[in-house]
Amino acid sequence: MTGADGPDVAGLRRRLTAFAAARGWEPYHTPKNLAAALSVEASELVEIFQWLTPEESARVMDTEETAHRVRDEVADVLAYLLQFCKVLDIDPLAALSEKIDRNETRFPAP
Repeated sequence: MTGADGPDVAGLRRRLTAFAAARGWEPYHTPKNLAAALSVEASELVEIFQWLTPEESARVMDTEETAHRVRDEVADVLAYLLQFCKVLDIDPLAALSEKIDRNETRFPAP
């Protein structure tokens, strides 16, 4: 479950699945509900930065309290994204790789 650089995606997906199953949450993990939850968590991440200047936002990780909040919201966003991908049988790393390939064609480097 943990690679050389830390946890791997497959292991995290298994942990999230087991966590939800142990609590009987699977019936609520529909694509619609997970997409909504992902949006809410992304909004909570945005909220941290809402009134910061660009300079302040660049220093958001300098204080442990704010850094902790940012890490928690990033974790929530990733958790819901991984659960969403599981329900729809999407390989998130393959999807990202394919998107980068398309973007390299759409937006060639000068």
